[in-house]
Amino acid sequence: MKAIKLDMVQYDCPYIRTSRKHDVAFHTQHWEFNQADRTLETRLLAIGESPKELHCALETLDDYEMLRGYDLLSRKQNTALIRSQIDETDAMRAIRENDGYVTGPFVVRNGSEIWNVGFDRERAAEDALSELDASNEFTVRGDDSIHIDDFFDILQNVESLGAMLRALQDLTDTERETLEASVKKGYFSTPRGATLDDVAEEFDISKMGASKNLRRSQRKVLRQVVRVMNDVEAQMQLQDETSTPQWEPETADHPQE
Repeated sequence: MKAIKLDMVQYDCPYIRTSRKHDVAFHTQHWEFNQADRTLETRLLAIGESPKELHCALETLDDYEMLRGYDLLSRKQNTALIRSQIDETDAMRAIRENDGYVTGPFVVRNGSEIWNVGFDRERAAEDALSELDASNEFTVRGDDSIHIDDFFDILQNVESLGAMLRALQDLTDTERETLEASVKKGYFSTPRGATLDDVAEEFDISKMGASKNLRRSQRKVLRQVVRVMNDVEAQMQLQDETSTPQWEPETADHPQE
C-alpha cells in the first residue's frame, strides 16, 4: 500500500475557495461518494476565527456553483457542523480513476487542503500524481509505503489507537502545553536538558504547580499507553496460537504384498 499526504490547492473546490476568503477551517467528519451523479456528500466541522467570520464563510460557501447545497446541523459560537454536497472536483476524479482511496481525514484552511490518500500499487499512485499535476497545485507532505502486515496491525488495533487519541483529546490546554514544553526542553532526556524549575519558569508558575500539571498529563497518557501495550501483546499471543501448525496424522508404512 502506498500512503500519501498531500497539501492540495484545488481551484474548483468550494471549501478551499471559501477558506481563501475567510479565516475558517473545515475538518471532515464523514464523506460518501455517489457514483450515479458524481457528487460527494460530506459532514464537516467548520471553525471560524469568530462567530461573525463563520457566518460570512457559510454565506460565501453557499454561493459557489460546485456546491449542491448544505444543511446546518448544529452551531455553537464560532463552530458549526454542516452536511454538504458538492460536484466531483478534478482532483477527486484523478484519485478515484486511479483506484485511490481515502485513508484519513481532510483538513481545509488558508486556501489549501491536506489530503490523506492511499493506493494499492506504486504505479497507480504515480499516475494519479501525474494527472493531478496537470490542473492542480500540490505538495507531497508524506510519501510512505506500508507493508500489508503493518496495515493489518493498524486495523486489528484500531480500537486501542482510538482510545489513545481520546486520551490526548482529554488533556486540558494547560496539561498538553506543559507536557509538550517538557519534551521540547529535554526534561525527559538522559541526561536531563531541563529541570522542573525550567518548566515552571516557562509558564510563570510555581514548581509545585508545574509538577501537578505534568503528573496529570502523564497519568492520562500513560494509562492509555499501557492499555495499548496490553492489547497489542494479547493480539500477538492470539496470532501465535492461531498460526501453530495443525496436527497431521502420521502415515503408516504399509507392508508390501
